[in-house]
Amino acid sequence: MASKLLMITIFVLDLIAFGLAVAAERRRSTATIKEDSENNYSYCVYDSDISTGYGVGAFLFLMVSQIIVMVASRCFCCGKALSPGGSRACAVLLFIICWVTFFIAEACLFAGSVRNAYHTKYRSSILMSDKPLSCETLRKGVFAAGAAFIFFTSIISQFYYVSYSKSRAPAPYGGESGVGMAAYK
Repeated sequence: MASKLLMITIFVLDLIAFGLAVAAERRRSTATIKEDSENNYSYCVYDSDISTGYGVGAFLFLMVSQIIVMVASRCFCCGKALSPGGSRACAVLLFIICWVTFFIAEACLFAGSVRNAYHTKYRSSILMSDKPLSCETLRKGVFAAGAAFIFFTSIISQFYYVSYSKSRAPAPYGGESGVGMAAYK
């Protein structure tokens, strides 16, 4: 039987990761172009960089959640074999899907955090007629995609753990409880 405490813990960790990813999307860095006092250079001024921290926090909370689920289920590597049946097949399928959604969510959060932390400085010189200034920022929706895949990972990991727990439970014996004493011929 699945541990309710473990499922609640996983849900809370995934909920925190989801909230941090949504907050990171809402607080992405934006930039404005400023001229220096002598009008020789144009440069980018970025607002707060808190969304990088939110993205890293969501990354870590989701990773801890996934580690807890995989340690609790022994990641199909250790322990005795699962009993054959529909719950084992479902657990195997959900295990694969859970890892795929986890990697996509982590990639979105990691790439978004790295890209959001990258700030350009001096990019254009008026005196030298350089390329026009481009204040590069993170595209809209990267952290939102991470939040969506956190949601999918959370649901799938919960179902995976329940299916795994069902397939680990000893199957009830459906045969006769007595010992057969038929004559040997």
